[in-house]
Amino acid sequence: MHKYSGETRILVATDCIIFGFDGANIKLLLVQRGLEPEKNKWSLIGGFIKPTESPEDAANRVLELRTGLKNVYMEQFQVFGKPGRDPVERTLSIAYFALIDIHQYEAQLSEEYHPEWFLLDEMPDLIFDHNEMVRLAKRQLRYKAALHPILFQLLPEKFTIPQLQALYEGVYQTKFDDRNFSRKLLSTGLLVKLPEKDKLSSKKGAFYYKLDQSHYEENFEKFLNLVPNPDKFF
Repeated sequence: MHKYSGETRILVATDCIIFGFDGANIKLLLVQRGLEPEKNKWSLIGGFIKPTESPEDAANRVLELRTGLKNVYMEQFQVFGKPGRDPVERTLSIAYFALIDIHQYEAQLSEEYHPEWFLLDEMPDLIFDHNEMVRLAKRQLRYKAALHPILFQLLPEKFTIPQLQALYEGVYQTKFDDRNFSRKLLSTGLLVKLPEKDKLSSKKGAFYYKLDQSHYEENFEKFLNLVPNPDKFF
């Protein structure tokens, strides 16, 4: 039997990459690291996995402990394990990501670890390899948004086309042509126009729409052409 005596031990941690939509912008939730090295620098929400925990249970526990957030559906997407990624000790990190409605969870946020939402293009430099984690999580989010109806779950029951466009532009960090986006959206036949308008965003106002739930699941593929050439974002 081969013995591993003398080998360096390997620790296992989890990191949570929480994206949020506030109705206008996509943001990233960060906390300030509470210990050395790099104490007080901005960090993803992370911690070590206990021997009695599954990675999923650890991610949920760490997220609640560091931010107060609970009942957040997170998806495991990658293990980060380059030697030297943690300068203290050899550590693997199992990363999870989620996209949530900021307003739905804002009352849960705890101040103990100073969690703060940052716009993606105003994100501070992060500890260790957390910048790389965020980059790959954004790629995964864009991939999912192009192929699955995850973004519509963030919208209120009635919404405007500019609201939906802002959500897509936030995820893909690009600007879509207003007229083309609106035309493609309406051509799906899955939006029901309501008689009322949102008068807050402009003098003219934008009509509210709602999703046609009766045909949504089987016809969602009609939304897939909303993102032109999605491969360029991956």
